[in-house]
Amino acid sequence: MKVFRDGNTFIAPAGSYFEGNVKINGDFVVPPLTHFWGVLDVAGNLELGPRSSVKSRVLCRNAVIGPHTEINGPLRASGDVTICDSAKIKTIEAAGDVILRPGVETGDVKSEGTIYVYGKVKSGKLFGRQVKVLRDPIQNPNPVSEDPRVPLRKDRSSSL
Repeated sequence: MKVFRDGNTFIAPAGSYFEGNVKINGDFVVPPLTHFWGVLDVAGNLELGPRSSVKSRVLCRNAVIGPHTEINGPLRASGDVTICDSAKIKTIEAAGDVILRPGVETGDVKSEGTIYVYGKVKSGKLFGRQVKVLRDPIQNPNPVSEDPRVPLRKDRSSSL
């Protein structure tokens, strides 16, 4: 497959697949539904689009892994990693912070920084400087108002 270049950023065509190993000397933006059958080695930042897959390991500086993406090997980053909703990754190793969004399934997570866990995730052991488990603000921004047993306050704003 051909990859387009814009300065130091490389962009894959939407819905493409790559047989064998891929090495990118720069940043790599991967659109949705793109598939890699080998190792993905990115010298810069990686943005892996939704519903994409990598059949082997991923190496990069920083990574944003889109929702419903599957990586069958370890993800190793020399910086920060964000794993979006419902992604599946074998293991994660990062020198920076790691963010795990709701529905993520992964093995062990190792980070030299902080591991942030939002919502419910399935994981192995979490090794980090700190591990913070936080409520997902997007799923339920105001849980008190949704409880039918708790009466809502009357709106006191004027209708002028």
